[in-house]
Amino acid sequence: MRRNIRFLVPLFALVLFAALAPADEAIVATKPAPAGLEKAAFAGGCFWCMQGPYDNLPGVVSTTVGYTGGEKANPTYHEVGAGGTGHIESIEIVFDPKKVSYEKLLDVFWHNVDPMNPYGQFCDNGSQYRTAIFFENDAQRAAAEASKKALAASGVLKTPIATEILKAGTFWKAEEYHQSYYKKNPIRYNFYRSGCGRDARLKEIWGAAAPRH
Repeated sequence: MRRNIRFLVPLFALVLFAALAPADEAIVATKPAPAGLEKAAFAGGCFWCMQGPYDNLPGVVSTTVGYTGGEKANPTYHEVGAGGTGHIESIEIVFDPKKVSYEKLLDVFWHNVDPMNPYGQFCDNGSQYRTAIFFENDAQRAAAEASKKALAASGVLKTPIATEILKAGTFWKAEEYHQSYYKKNPIRYNFYRSGCGRDARLKEIWGAAAPRH
């Protein structure tokens, strides 16, 4: 299912997942947000797990999982997963700022990740799974830096925040079978999420504020 996972998954399941993945799908960059809407992008480890929290948030118009932060054009899932492109698995959100604030998007982000892990997220290790906030403009950058500073000062976290704040670049839409994976393949998704220990770790960090899955 995923690369660099430490829990036990039957080898045949990994082979089956790879075999079911469509080949030679064109990887394209996402388009600018429509007039009156804005974009936000976050990296929170496995991008399958970041789509649900934002899909359910009022004011979010759409979510897209993909790859950003690297130099290679049109990177594929397998290239990014191998760790050689510089990209990070990420989610791009189109939202209506009149209905949901960027600060709210940041709050959802923080509570769905382990901000203290510099090596990846949960059972996924590697720079392609690290956490990051990609700012689209100066206002987003200021809001991201303020939220990071406030979280650091809150005393909730036991070690320094490893999450990076980076300038947004080209966002490459991931292959279609990854889009809304949690809806398309709920059994596989929940097996991965549970086995990866994501929810257990989020509860350990955030307590009662941890998101409900």
